[in-house]
Amino acid sequence: MEDVIKHHRILAVQRFKNGERPESICTSLGKSKFWLYKWVKRYTENELLWCEERSRRPLASPNHMSSEIEEIVKMVRLNLYNQDLFCGAQAILWEMEDLGVKQLPSVRTINRILSKNELTHRRTGKYEAKGTVYPVLPSTLPNQTHQADLVGPCYLKGPVRFYSLNIVDTATVRCGLHPAPTKSGQMILDGFWGAWKRMGIPDRIQVDNAMSFFGSPTHPRGMGPLIRLCLLNGVETWFIPMAEPWRNGMIENFNDRYQQRFLGKVLMKSLEDLRSGSLVFEQRHNSKYRYSKLKGDTPLKALATSNTKLRFPTEENPPKYRLDKPEAGKYHVVRLIRSDLKLNIFGELFSVPPETMLEYVVATIDVKEQKLKLFLDKNQVDEFNYKLR
Repeated sequence: MEDVIKHHRILAVQRFKNGERPESICTSLGKSKFWLYKWVKRYTENELLWCEERSRRPLASPNHMSSEIEEIVKMVRLNLYNQDLFCGAQAILWEMEDLGVKQLPSVRTINRILSKNELTHRRTGKYEAKGTVYPVLPSTLPNQTHQADLVGPCYLKGPVRFYSLNIVDTATVRCGLHPAPTKSGQMILDGFWGAWKRMGIPDRIQVDNAMSFFGSPTHPRGMGPLIRLCLLNGVETWFIPMAEPWRNGMIENFNDRYQQRFLGKVLMKSLEDLRSGSLVFEQRHNSKYRYSKLKGDTPLKALATSNTKLRFPTEENPPKYRLDKPEAGKYHVVRLIRSDLKLNIFGELFSVPPETMLEYVVATIDVKEQKLKLFLDKNQVDEFNYKLR
């Protein structure tokens, strides 16, 4: 069949060269004049393959994305997915903008790349840990639980040494930042108070066992600035087990983003630059970052959708260190009991019942009753006198 088609092309051109009328040639072969003139133009006397069919693929494709861009899209998507962030085409495009990629693809092109590489699957659900049960705090509504952490010391060019108190609401992923040159008691009060004025006062705050949060191991019952601030404002402080930072997983993940997308990108030379830049980053995060946890919403959109009424500080200025001793309220310490059956509360040891071995327990300090109550899976298993100082 191909040979017949090529023969018609050769014959048509020969007849045209011999002076035969185009209308006669086209009528006899059942072809158009456009077809005839195409092959007349294509004819080359010394070129044997002039009558062969050529590829119709365009020589240039302005919309074609390079393999390098495709690899960037795949890597960005994987990174967002592993951080439990929203990883759709729009989120990938924003991340590529942040990375400074010059040749940005369209959202439609990113979707084609994801489909081509079978990267459109959704998460099937959260990982459920096996084995020892760990007490989980509620995170359904805004400000039910905040996670907080101190990042630092960090350094700006200058050099400027600083710490940053970072706070995240576990329900909406809203963040609050407070940078300062020290991690003093007053800095703790200033940082939480400032964040509460923007985020609202939570029901609970979950932190690690940093001395800045609990006080001093020399006086484990002295109640540090954070504990006192929370007790005086109706907030329960929860301390995660020692050497288990993943229990504060949301704030740990946020700290990584804070390091990469703020400290690693924004040029700052002074504390003034740092403070203003921190507020800008906080606002951008809360208004623009999208999370799969929130079904693609931003933190502020999730807050608005919840219709939750928030509670804010009544005073403009933060309280001064050192705060008065609270007379009521509770705070909690979560610990994994080892085979020695010892409960460690900020350096002070208590002997606990055998059934708690290799289990997570919650030690609740009741300020009003001056008691330390030990709970295993919501059941109280022991109680100690605990006179606070």
